[in-house]
Amino acid sequence: MGISSLGVGSGLDLEGLVSQLLEAERAPKAARLDAQDERIESEISSLGQLKSKLSEFKDSVDELRKDQSLTGREPTIRNPSEESEPFTAEASNSALTGEYAITVERLASGSRIESATAANGGFTSSTDEVTDTAGSLTFKIGGTGDTFSINVAAGATLAQLREQINKAEGNFGITANIINTGTADGGAKLVISSKVTGEGNDLSIVNDNNLAGLNRIATTDSAETASYLVPTKTAQNAQAIIDGITVQSDTNEFENTIQNVTFTAKAVSEKNSLDEFQSSTLVIGFDQEALDEKIKGFVESYNALNEEIRSLTKYGESDLEEDGALAGDFTIRGIQAGLGNILSGTVSASTLGGLFQIGIELTSEGKLEIGSSDFGLGTGISRLSDALEDNFDEVSKLFTADDGIAKKLYDFIDQYTKSSGILADRETAAKDQRDRLLDDRAAFELRLVSFEQTLRGRYLNLDQTVARLQQSSSALLASLF
Repeated sequence: MGISSLGVGSGLDLEGLVSQLLEAERAPKAARLDAQDERIESEISSLGQLKSKLSEFKDSVDELRKDQSLTGREPTIRNPSEESEPFTAEASNSALTGEYAITVERLASGSRIESATAANGGFTSSTDEVTDTAGSLTFKIGGTGDTFSINVAAGATLAQLREQINKAEGNFGITANIINTGTADGGAKLVISSKVTGEGNDLSIVNDNNLAGLNRIATTDSAETASYLVPTKTAQNAQAIIDGITVQSDTNEFENTIQNVTFTAKAVSEKNSLDEFQSSTLVIGFDQEALDEKIKGFVESYNALNEEIRSLTKYGESDLEEDGALAGDFTIRGIQAGLGNILSGTVSASTLGGLFQIGIELTSEGKLEIGSSDFGLGTGISRLSDALEDNFDEVSKLFTADDGIAKKLYDFIDQYTKSSGILADRETAAKDQRDRLLDDRAAFELRLVSFEQTLRGRYLNLDQTVARLQQSSSALLASLF
């Protein structure tokens, strides 16, 4: 008699028995493997969260240690009216603080050349032929050495010449236009403007081949001895007055006229009812507001990191509350201790010494706060305000110096967050444990398969033996009755 399933022959629940024995074998080991898997996955996830938060804090610290607002000077301009903005200004970190009265009297400009009227040998229209013989013109600025040339074809019109000039290779800022006067005597005038500013930087146009036709748009001949057209407007410097002193620049940018300060003229200053220029006030000072915001942002960023660490390392206050995934972890304790040492330490490069002197205090919970308590030195808020007002550069050094807070924090965190850092090694080790756990689970499943086969072999014999005994008993009973 063939038996397709355990217990079919004997009527015993051998399948249930095998299942119970397998579960009894599987459950303890599976529970241990599941617990290990949960612990490892939690550790990997928590290390990732911590690394991410540390990286965010490191980025903010990196910006802080490099931020120009910590060492920079902030130019502030007060104009006579909102409609007036004669200049803009920038200051380097080494600029001295001060206040200056500035008036822009004149903007820098380039030169301009116009061809003669039709009545004086110029052109009647834009279609007039410029020359009946091919030649070339050279445009140059004697003061700067800028130069380019164009070849003018025989029969070229005034309009074609205009396009040649504007599209010429090497054109350094020369623009040609045609103005039709609308009168027979005036005709069409070729206007050539130069963007090269500054006194002595007038445009000259050389008639390279001394062609009579090209003399009408040239300033000199090939030997540069003859004079033809003369500029209708000469190039000039920008001119300003700083605290009563007249200054000039060949461009609209006045660089280092005030030491380590650059201001750029945008428009001529307004005049009052007496036709007198009204000055604007340029104040070079510290960017206290920006630094105040940076310091408060630093405090907030650190506290967000501290909160993440506390969440990952907390111990449950009762049996119902689970511990944090990294509770008691030696690496995290090292991070907390290192951060605390830096934040409570001193900076020799700054006369302020440390964060407490600018009102930032480290609480017992590891948080930073701009304290409201008065220890005889004023509250944290007042200490920060006073430090920014009276010791701006020293506050800056507190963060940006070689032994500054931001520099030391960045270097400390980097050893944990870099690709070959401590946390990366911990993540690798945890992932290796996870891989080994997968191998252990696979090996365990194989052992269970072997164990099941052994059980089935044993109980199959039992099932068959009981089945035979039952058949013999049935046969015996049948023969007796």
